[in-house]
Amino acid sequence: MKSIQFLKFALLLPIAACVQKPADTQEAVTVNIGKGVKASVYTTAKDTELRLSETGPVTFTEAVQPLEVETFVVVNPKKTFQSILGIGSALTDASAEVFALMSEKQQDEFMKAFFDKEEGIGFSIARTNIASCDFSSASYNYVEEGDKELKTFSVEHDKQFRIPFIKKAIEYAGGNLPLMASPWSPPAFMKSNKNVLEGGSLLPEYYQAWANYYVKYIKAYESEGIPVFSISVQNEPMAVQRWESCIYTAEEERDFLKNFLGPTMEKAGLGEKKIVVWDHNRDLLSQRANVIFEDPEASKYAWGIGIHWYETWTGGQEMFDNVANVRESYPDKHIIFTEGCNEKFDYAKLHHWQNAERYGRNMINDFNNGLAAFIDWNILLNEYGGPNHVGNFCFAPAHYDSQKKETIFTPTYYYMGHFSKFVRPNAKRVSTTVSRSSLLGTSFVNPDGTMATIVMNSSASPVSYKLIVGGYMAELQMGPNAMQTIIY
Repeated sequence: MKSIQFLKFALLLPIAACVQKPADTQEAVTVNIGKGVKASVYTTAKDTELRLSETGPVTFTEAVQPLEVETFVVVNPKKTFQSILGIGSALTDASAEVFALMSEKQQDEFMKAFFDKEEGIGFSIARTNIASCDFSSASYNYVEEGDKELKTFSVEHDKQFRIPFIKKAIEYAGGNLPLMASPWSPPAFMKSNKNVLEGGSLLPEYYQAWANYYVKYIKAYESEGIPVFSISVQNEPMAVQRWESCIYTAEEERDFLKNFLGPTMEKAGLGEKKIVVWDHNRDLLSQRANVIFEDPEASKYAWGIGIHWYETWTGGQEMFDNVANVRESYPDKHIIFTEGCNEKFDYAKLHHWQNAERYGRNMINDFNNGLAAFIDWNILLNEYGGPNHVGNFCFAPAHYDSQKKETIFTPTYYYMGHFSKFVRPNAKRVSTTVSRSSLLGTSFVNPDGTMATIVMNSSASPVSYKLIVGGYMAELQMGPNAMQTIIY
């Protein structure tokens, strides 16, 4: 893979491993840093050849009082927060169909690039669609029309592309890849508009049948050797889309969860599966959380809540404060970023740097506000931003140009890699602040004791900054529009 610089690295200077505690339990991390100690630095930068490239090491010296004219990133190892479940992408029909066009060698390179934690960026969690979504070549379902008893239920459709694709991803991830599954729409006969597209709602007389559908799906996939870690109740339950969609008010989702889906999953022996509610934008996140989590009977089935970033479709900014509000209000619930992508695909903008910076900005801010996992949308698309059966073409971290027979890894791939490669499952977030608004920063301590501080410079100017960890500091430089990960 000529376009990728994979660098195996030695994680320097072990830190005492910390025992995992409940959510947001603050505990100290013992950092073995002293004068003369070195840390590794990895950089991705615009208008350079740096792509997750080693640009260090840097040496720690004794810290001095920061001056306001200088730029600092301050890490406090005595304060740790939420545990991280993983970082990854969605394994959709579209991704699976594009993957099938690759040669065996290209498939191997692609899987290593995304799922191998040594040779690639080590994605550690994934999401997939239950039945069809916009990123399917056509609408389909797992039952015949009108089959309320689900006697015709079959995932045979998925065995051609998607199931083999997911199984290969699990293999390259080392045999463990927690998978979340989300429905875009119930079958048409179960809905008020008799159409899997254009919204509509689930008819009350089909609540039980639809709850049974999730159980059938999970058992069918697990019989294929694909464990399902989590399900969400509904993808984007407040969006009437021209593609597969279904509307639930907060009260409808609450009641379906507590009276049908939760008890049905439990009765079927699937009570350990993690149920995620909302699975939509940050704008109405708190309202949905309040309605569902304040109801004890519904809340007991709701393991967490999912967020997307498309509240910006109105031209506004990302609403990171809403994530913090839910985290503070319901610290026992997990917040997962379940979908986000850059829309309005344009082949000429495959290397558009702002696409990557959107990921960096969202990941750092959401993690700092309590996020437990980040799952991107399609992991792979073709040279048209599809396939997509309603023309809703988008960007992905990788595209396969079927005409040129070439896999293109976009800047987004590398920006996500600064997290997924160096922040492993069960890492804990560590207190981190920056002294300039042009920088964003966050830190994590991994289960093996290594620490990773991730710093993003979104300005058009280079920056020199000092990383302070406890009583020691290191001096670093970063170019304009760049991302760095420091390992120590």
